[in-house]
Amino acid sequence: MKFNKRDPVYIQVIRHFKQQIASGHYEPGQEIPSRRELANQLKINPNTAQRAYKEMEEAGLIFTEGNSPSKITKNEEVIGRIRDELISEAIDNFVTAIRPINASLDEVIGLLKEKYVEG
Repeated sequence: MKFNKRDPVYIQVIRHFKQQIASGHYEPGQEIPSRRELANQLKINPNTAQRAYKEMEEAGLIFTEGNSPSKITKNEEVIGRIRDELISEAIDNFVTAIRPINASLDEVIGLLKEKYVEG
């Protein structure tokens, strides 16, 4: 995982987990690395990993039962919301980038369909 210098690291960790959940890389109920393991893997401060996990638990992305390892949520509604959020974010970025070109909506949609199918 590469970190940018704009966003706080814990936010980037959360975004990474959201992308992994939305893409199906992490399955509902799958165990994830411990906070300490994640900090070691990503070479980040353990407090940063702790903060990311705390925020993800509060948002319902992960859950921890007792002393068991943390796991990805099984809540399909939360997973759907993550996908919607990521898609909306990507569309917002796309619209912001494309708007200054003054292309018509039909032109943009046509090219978007073409590129999406090419894949």
